[in-house]
Amino acid sequence: MLIIDRFEGDIAVIEYNNTTFTIPKEALPVKAKEGDVIKIVVDKESTKERNEEMKNLSDQLFTE
Repeated sequence: MLIIDRFEGDIAVIEYNNTTFTIPKEALPVKAKEGDVIKIVVDKESTKERNEEMKNLSDQLFTE
């Protein structure tokens, strides 16, 4: 479980399994607040689109 422990300026301190780490506050939803639980979801469609884009760029780079 990821929990927003606190904000320090533009940084969010996140707690996970009794360990803390920081991420930019802008990476969180605007209405996120201290004590909120963060749920991470994998976006399969965006991943597929990104992988296709990277493959196209790689193909262009190595076939020209």
